[in-house]
Amino acid sequence: MAVKWIAPQFGGPEVLTLVEADVPAPAAGEVTIDVRAAGVNPADYKHLAAARGPDRPLPLPIGYEVAGVISAIGPDTAIASGGGNVGDAVVAFRISGGYASQVTVPAKDVFAKPAALDFPAAANLLLAGTTAAEALHVTGVGAGETILVHGASGAVGVSVLQQARRLGVSVVGTAGEHNAELLRGFGAEPVTYGPGVVNRVRAAAPAGIAAVIDTVGTDEAIDSVHELLDDPARAVTIVASEHARAAGVAAIGGAQPDSAAFRDAVRGRLLDLAADGQLVVPVARTFPLSDAPAALDLVRGGHPGGKVALIP
Repeated sequence: MAVKWIAPQFGGPEVLTLVEADVPAPAAGEVTIDVRAAGVNPADYKHLAAARGPDRPLPLPIGYEVAGVISAIGPDTAIASGGGNVGDAVVAFRISGGYASQVTVPAKDVFAKPAALDFPAAANLLLAGTTAAEALHVTGVGAGETILVHGASGAVGVSVLQQARRLGVSVVGTAGEHNAELLRGFGAEPVTYGPGVVNRVRAAAPAGIAAVIDTVGTDEAIDSVHELLDDPARAVTIVASEHARAAGVAAIGGAQPDSAAFRDAVRGRLLDLAADGQLVVPVARTFPLSDAPAALDLVRGGHPGGKVALIP
């Protein structure tokens, strides 16, 4: 008997309920995974927050990404990266119900785990990594350009820094002063957020900013777009808001069909980069699976200092 967290009603982390559950045997095209780590993401508490239509009936399963070991595989089934046998270490994204000790999921969403990443890091690679990849894609950044990343020390921001460096793109990133060395370690030029940020960005990038990627959704971040760019089409935010819409800044999100298709398509490439040591995932803290509400509350607070994982 497995255990999993569900939300019997909408609300905050306090509504989560741990229940026992039978995990169905995998049919053709499915894989059962014994979860070794589940990623905890801002998308998880947003998923809980409020009803958004009939496609989200209660109780809600929680968790979009896990890493673990295959315990069963359906007949005539191969995982997305090819092959797949009982005992293989894997990652799975985008799935439903990852806050669990065991899951049965579509094999098309399961990939071999990069040996370079431990289970907590692997369980946190793909949601942030695919979001970062899409942000770079939709802003059309290229070698020799300099971009501004708001919230560069967060999970998506750190992935943007690493992926941008591979593209030959220079990055100016906003963060708190205590994260300046973290940004420098990933090749970015740090500037502190707050009043005067646009002037500090201009001083750090005297040749100008080619694109803006916002991961925080503050008015300050959105307002910087029109001060720094001639074309707001070269800006994107991952936090949809009325202020961003009014400013003409496009928002991307995994629930959008185009975003989902792009993110699914780049999963294998990001895993290959991680396998080669070119994409790392800083993990700040792990929690027992039984402490999922506390873990989610930490992430909701906005300053976990790195990724957070649940360990069954």
